Amino acid sequence: MRVSIITAFYKDIQALDLIVKSLKFQSYQNFELVIAEDNNSPETAEYINSISGIDVIHTTQDDLGIRKARSMNNAILASTGEYLIFIDGDCVPYHNFISSHVALAERGMVLSGRRVNLGPKISARLRDGNLAAIDLEKHYLLYLPRLLSDQATHVGQGLNFSPHGIIYKSIIKKRKRSNTSLLGCNYSCFRNDMYNINGYDEGYGDTSVADDMDLEWRFIAYGLKIKSCKQVANVFHLYHEPRYCGRDTTPEVGKMLERKARGDYKAEVGLCSHTK
Repeated sequence: MRVSIITAFYKDIQALDLIVKSLKFQSYQNFELVIAEDNNSPETAEYINSISGIDVIHTTQDDLGIRKARSMNNAILASTGEYLIFIDGDCVPYHNFISSHVALAERGMVLSGRRVNLGPKISARLRDGNLAAIDLEKHYLLYLPRLLSDQATHVGQGLNFSPHGIIYKSIIKKRKRSNTSLLGCNYSCFRNDMYNINGYDEGYGDTSVADDMDLEWRFIAYGLKIKSCKQVANVFHLYHEPRYCGRDTTPEVGKMLERKARGDYKAEVGLCSHTK
């Protein structure tokens, strides 16, 4: 099955390079990387042209403020995979990330993963090349004390188990209280399902409403179920200072709740609004 890894990207080429290096280690190789740039930077284009060894598609748009939803729709339309996996541009996947999503992919389901929020020191070591993500992953238990002292959070979500192994089948798969809420930084679905909800809803403007919160209820209203791939398909989230928008999103959230109450799961301004 052909997979498209769709990565939301804005200016952080150093983090993107870590993602590219991780993808070259993937145990599952039938994939393409689609870089959804919410900008049109010559520096990014130069870096992307230097990438070798993996198939890359690059979509751009003018930098007119935060327009992640539109950028993601650009990438969905440009992608060619039957199955779509979404990560943020500061999330570095484990070596079995794609294979785990593929192993758990199921018709009628959307997979929802989690992330380890790294602290500033470990993130700096990854960015500077003094620590490889593959080594942090493989020796994760040994690094736990340093992760905790570096103020990492959700460290339990860095424990990784094979979807084919006995621990997953007998324990993780059967747990009843696993949080399955959708996170835009690590989830996957079949291409047809994304098209059937008309992609991301660009009608919420420069807010984060269109990312995970709006997508989740629309997938469910369309008839899908959310399935956890926590501790199976993992990513490291690189540290950054907290980002506060400051904008009051009450009108957008109110609009979303009204649409949810009506069951209007197709994006008002989505994939169909784009011209090829």
